[in-house]
Amino acid sequence: MFDILKIRDDFPILSRQVNGKPLVYLDNGASAQKPQVVIDAINTAYAEEYANVHRGLHTLSTIATEKYEGVRAKIARFLNAGSEDNIILNSGTTEGINMVSYAWAAPRMQAGDEIVLSIMEHHANIVPWHFLRERLGVVIKWVDVDAKGDLDPEAVIAAIGPKTKLVAVTHMSNVLGTVVDVKAICAGAHAKGVPVLVDGSQSSVHMPVDVTDIGADFYGITGHKLYGPSGSGAIYVAPDRMAEMRPFMGGGDMIRDVTRDTVTYNDAPMKFEAGTPGIVQTIGLGVALDYMMDIGMGAIAAHEADLCNYARNRLDGLNWVNVQGQSATKGAIFSFTMQGAAHAHDISTVLDKKGVAVRAGTHCAMPLMEHIGVGATCRASFAMYNTTDEVDVLIDALELCHDLFS
Repeated sequence: MFDILKIRDDFPILSRQVNGKPLVYLDNGASAQKPQVVIDAINTAYAEEYANVHRGLHTLSTIATEKYEGVRAKIARFLNAGSEDNIILNSGTTEGINMVSYAWAAPRMQAGDEIVLSIMEHHANIVPWHFLRERLGVVIKWVDVDAKGDLDPEAVIAAIGPKTKLVAVTHMSNVLGTVVDVKAICAGAHAKGVPVLVDGSQSSVHMPVDVTDIGADFYGITGHKLYGPSGSGAIYVAPDRMAEMRPFMGGGDMIRDVTRDTVTYNDAPMKFEAGTPGIVQTIGLGVALDYMMDIGMGAIAAHEADLCNYARNRLDGLNWVNVQGQSATKGAIFSFTMQGAAHAHDISTVLDKKGVAVRAGTHCAMPLMEHIGVGATCRASFAMYNTTDEVDVLIDALELCHDLFS
């Protein structure tokens, strides 16, 4: 049973006040809050068990190594990745995508080769490909969304040509909330011999993810959105793609032997994990994933679907609010503007006075903002601990904004 009151009690920050009002935290698309079990795990790791991993034979190093390496299997289970050997630990999806750019794409692309992106991509799934455009002459091909904010898988597949070497697409838009049919895109791209990278930063916290069923070649997740620490994350890499990648960074752990004249690399995935990692951050991520899986990703998704429908209905009742994106396959993310002179930053400031935390700006998605014709939006993004009562607080605060700026 999904017990929202119990879940809220697990997150200590939700009991605080902001500007004399109970905190209504609706900035989960940027970063989620942390349950007490994650906070406790981090404190324990630093206070009682901290040591560097892998190379030590003493007790503390053994404990840290076992806990750190144990997270790989948890991520594999969370994503149904088949094997923990398919999981590369890192600081988050940004690092994961950059790794694919440097370690897989750059060695096999040349001037004129193409990468297909959707217009909805976060900058983290745009800028690494611009590096290849600037340095190698790679061409970026863009696929637009329709008026409702939906991305047609057939349009993505149709954009694949003889020079296309990769499709890189979000699973869920961080601006519109649109959930993309990445399984269909993977199937269509693979039929043309093209691998697919999926940005799972937003989707993985809101719904069950099965990378085996999806068929993704690369799938990145970010810990701080998954109720875990910042600086934690991972990327799933399919075995065939893993074998094609060259090392991303050089240093400790990713080598087997080093001499004056030669270097022998470690086996994957260690081959792609150089230097002292985010030990405690990764341990905290593992605890966060355990917490989510204990609740059940299906139960979380069902709760958030109810929140999404309730928020959509309440926002639709405000005829002076313009919500961007009306996809029928939409997660609980709402980016909006208000008619009149109120800027997104002004709206956010007023909402904050009522204890409501939202994001304002371009949300690291400038090509999408240009496409939909807005300079900035406010974004209310929901998590498993949010409630319909908090939606009502948001609506009341927006009505206050309307009164102030109309």
